[in-house]
Amino acid sequence: MYNFEKYSGADSTIYHGDCLGALQDIPDASVDLVFADPPYNIGKKFGEFKDSWPSDKDYAEWCYRWLDLCIRKLKPTGSLYVMTSTQAMPYLDLWLRERMTILSRIVWHYDSSGVQAKKYFGSLYEPILFCVKDAKAYTFNADDIEVEAKTGAVRKLIDYRKEIPTPYKTTKIPGNTWYIPRVRYRMPEYENHPSQKPEALLERIIKASTNPNDLILDPFGGTFTTCHVAQQLGRRSIGIELQPDYVKIGLRRLGIASHFNGEQLRALDKTYVRKNGNGVRGGAIDEKQTGLFDAQV
Repeated sequence: MYNFEKYSGADSTIYHGDCLGALQDIPDASVDLVFADPPYNIGKKFGEFKDSWPSDKDYAEWCYRWLDLCIRKLKPTGSLYVMTSTQAMPYLDLWLRERMTILSRIVWHYDSSGVQAKKYFGSLYEPILFCVKDAKAYTFNADDIEVEAKTGAVRKLIDYRKEIPTPYKTTKIPGNTWYIPRVRYRMPEYENHPSQKPEALLERIIKASTNPNDLILDPFGGTFTTCHVAQQLGRRSIGIELQPDYVKIGLRRLGIASHFNGEQLRALDKTYVRKNGNGVRGGAIDEKQTGLFDAQV
């Protein structure tokens, strides 16, 4: 028996509890989009939870349980985006292709601020599967997510193969490799979480696969970026989270509550002091660094 608490605002609902229990409270065939970013089984600490399973098989079997529930919650026209580690994704890919249509295998890549590995090629990307229930009936708003096409916008090339030479388009639909910087401490969107996903990443997914007032489900809320971006874009959302510290972030970011168990909810008080002591106290930032983390998508 799973226990959970439920908090609701005008356009957002937060479940505080295990996703395997909370998902059963959500009506089947009611959700337009599921974005799932679970623990990756790589040993990170999420509050009181250690991201570690006895084996890859145990981890995969756990994933199959919540994925099965998520698929049930989707409408016949619904879409699922799921993330996990590079080593675990083959298990989910093989399982999902028997139950949904996988339209895209997306690579979200980014730069690293440190050494990734010394004896092998370090990982600088995370995989995302884009799946739909019905390959002939799903939402994909291509015009809403177009990006600059350098052939036309920058190089100003002409296509002379046509009967009447025509300039190349200045925009295009993104391919399946997305460069979006990871969330860094000095970004305004930063919250205290070990694997926060960028708002720009969720914005692209939500714009592509939902319409205004659609319902979005995130079974691993974390910093509730999915729900926050959904709110900004005029969508409704449900977020599920087990750890109370992250529930507090969600309640604050979504404007659902100002207090949690008697505690006033405040944004993270960030200070900018370099570990080597050469930084400037009081939050001052080097002018040259202000644009380092501006996502170009």
